[in-house]
Amino acid sequence: MVTQGLNAVVSQRIEVSPYLIILRVQPDGWELPEFIPGQFAVLGLPGSAPRYRFSDPEAEPPEPDRLIKRAYSIASSSVEREYAEFYITLVGSGALTPRLFALRVGDRLWLSPKFTGMFTLSEIPEDVKNVVLVATGTGLAPYMSMMRTQLEHDRNRRFAVLHGARHSWDLGYRSELITMQRLCPNFTYLPIISRPEDEPVAWNGPTGYVQDLWTGGGLCKAWGSRPGPGDTHVLLCGNPVMVEVMSDILSGEGFREHTKKTPGEVHVERYW
Repeated sequence: MVTQGLNAVVSQRIEVSPYLIILRVQPDGWELPEFIPGQFAVLGLPGSAPRYRFSDPEAEPPEPDRLIKRAYSIASSSVEREYAEFYITLVGSGALTPRLFALRVGDRLWLSPKFTGMFTLSEIPEDVKNVVLVATGTGLAPYMSMMRTQLEHDRNRRFAVLHGARHSWDLGYRSELITMQRLCPNFTYLPIISRPEDEPVAWNGPTGYVQDLWTGGGLCKAWGSRPGPGDTHVLLCGNPVMVEVMSDILSGEGFREHTKKTPGEVHVERYW
């Protein structure tokens, strides 16, 4: 594999499942830029990089020396300056993720020297009392950065993470989020899975889709009241179907999508 121009190193690789990994990427000879939790970076590998054994074969292999680049939300705290962490799902037919999945500790890759993005808590007015973070799959990544950075210092605001996945083993960061909930009275974590019949051990938590935690009253029960647009902002990140469904549900309850020109209570990060 061509390594010239690759400016970073994998410092840790955690396999959540055969199709989900957490990568910690450390810059080599330069400092990570400052960033706001919720922003993203760009990762890259040359076409000559090997592919993961469980990925699909390529119909047309890319040029060996050309960098394949994609944007990924940062999951690590903005206070952490040693590495940037990424939560990545395998796209078997993709160009980059099969190559990222083949990386091991010590392998080199390209990391953008600038992080950017507008999907941040800074878009939410300081007087808003409740923030609900809704995600499917790796859409959880920006929320991990937000909570790891903000939760300890924002005790006057309630946060809730609603995370949906197919299986319990797809609920990355579950142990850390449960610990956050135990240590922080202003934080609620609600996971839900859509395929409980596949579980080798019976799943005792909610089943269905992540929007069911909102419509079915799971969050209302946890908080003791129903959040509304007068006191709550909602962030949506992940599967576009979920984003569309949740946007429609929230619109029906009086929530408005936030834009620069027309501030609202629903903030959307569209992954696809």
